[in-house]
Amino acid sequence: MYTLRATALLALLCLTLLGCKSAWACCAGCCDSDQPKSLSLFNGKDLEGWYADVPDADKAKAEGKEIDPSFIVRDGNLVSMGVPLGHLITKDSYKDYRLVVEYRFAGKPGNCGVLVHTDGNRPRVLYDMFPASLEVQLQHNQAGDFWCIHEDIKVPNMAERRGGKPENWGGKEGQGRHIKNLTDGSEKPLGQWNTMQIECLGDKIRVWVNGDLVNDGYDCTASEGQISLQAEGAEVEFRKLEMTPITELTEAKDLAKAE
Repeated sequence: MYTLRATALLALLCLTLLGCKSAWACCAGCCDSDQPKSLSLFNGKDLEGWYADVPDADKAKAEGKEIDPSFIVRDGNLVSMGVPLGHLITKDSYKDYRLVVEYRFAGKPGNCGVLVHTDGNRPRVLYDMFPASLEVQLQHNQAGDFWCIHEDIKVPNMAERRGGKPENWGGKEGQGRHIKNLTDGSEKPLGQWNTMQIECLGDKIRVWVNGDLVNDGYDCTASEGQISLQAEGAEVEFRKLEMTPITELTEAKDLAKAE
């Protein structure tokens, strides 16, 4: 069985020889193993492997000013400070994975999100802020909703969960971009850690919150890309961002009830 160091070296070799744009996508497909290799996107110490896209920070820099960062590391956690508004984006792109996110609101509840299939070549395409992507919502009491950002996805019961006229469904400004989740009450009380599991395989995206199946999408217009975390008004702590390659989706059921 390959060690994590050997896996990383193999990924680097793939990048060099094969020109793969994603170390993870390359490595996930080029070696045999009894078990899939997991990758932590956050090392617990700094923001290595990520870059920030924060419009107000760019503006301040152009004016010779400094502003507080939107994303920091504190007590071993990656923290979205909520403001200035923006995104923290992985340098690498990924596909066909399970992403486990452990998060909590550090103070007052509010808004945040995990953006999958982010296209770093299309930043700020919506409201001069949001990159092209498919957002999995973390907003308090709405965890697991989908927001389409210059991408799109389908779900069962589209008319009920998306609303509006079908001809206006889409991911651009003025279109019906919001798709409600399947449950209420899946989140833990404020201050406690929540676990979100996002599975992306081909054009499908399946999401659980604390074991509850909260969304199940298909025919997504994107199938790979970077991962982004939002700074969108509320302070949110992340203690785990772990990715594992997959070749099939977990069965669409409540994981908590299955255990």
